[in-house]
Amino acid sequence: MQNLMNTKGNDHASIRADILIEALPYIQKYNGKTVVVKYGGNAMVDEKLKSSVISDIVLLTLVGIKVVVVHGGGPEINDMLKKIGKKSEFVNGLRYTDSETMDIVQMVLCGKVNKDLVSLVNCAGGRAVGICGIDGGLFKAVRMQEEGFDYGLVGDIVDVNPKIVYDMLDAGYIPVISTVAQDPKTDILYNINADTAAAKLASAIGAEKLILLTDVRGLLRDPNDENTLIQEMKLSDVSKFFEDGTIKGGMIPKVSCCVEAMKNGVARANIQDGRVNHSILIELLSDEGVGTMFI
Repeated sequence: MQNLMNTKGNDHASIRADILIEALPYIQKYNGKTVVVKYGGNAMVDEKLKSSVISDIVLLTLVGIKVVVVHGGGPEINDMLKKIGKKSEFVNGLRYTDSETMDIVQMVLCGKVNKDLVSLVNCAGGRAVGICGIDGGLFKAVRMQEEGFDYGLVGDIVDVNPKIVYDMLDAGYIPVISTVAQDPKTDILYNINADTAAAKLASAIGAEKLILLTDVRGLLRDPNDENTLIQEMKLSDVSKFFEDGTIKGGMIPKVSCCVEAMKNGVARANIQDGRVNHSILIELLSDEGVGTMFI
């Protein structure tokens, strides 16, 4: 019996060793490189998934990969608006942001959500610093203009000054960034879509990889069937999938962000399932990968 137990123990140790060996070339590939992770969706509200994402981020930094986290916080904003008796409104999938809502967005994103994430990273053994797009002039934005639609204080990023991010990475910190930006000429603040902010930042810092965590497996040929995942997509094929309606709804801005980032120097971009435990590690450090990768 003891010999049988020892054999099983050796088998488990061998499996763990194989996993590490599989990860080695990917650790070497990404060592010293920067990965931008847009953190949102279920992975931010489910405690098990939250722990998984945070531990992935910390482990990556410990093996020499620089990680920048850009986060949303829609559910928390909804909860706070509900507490003050204000209804959440959306236009084309974007939160309509009047001045009162903007105050809530700034308070929740730049305050509670951001600092909660910083605390979680620090408790997991990482060294995180929380900032927002206002700090160091990181994001400058103007009011989003689209004929026939009024989004309120929702902004389009027109300039990124990543010096503060470089400084934190060089000092060994993990930047955790909330997506509020300032007008270039005034003190007006804007609410920024987190996918867009992550893509703009990844482009500005020349990230090796952009990862957008979402609540579906990735880009699906049939949105009602998760078995129709498109695992790889060439940039040259994207327009075809837009035309035939495969890319629609909430996937439109995510795919557009990935395409824009890669056209502006990001080597790889991924839309992947944040509901999968350790999806970031599986994507970056294994042969398997997760979600849809743009190549």
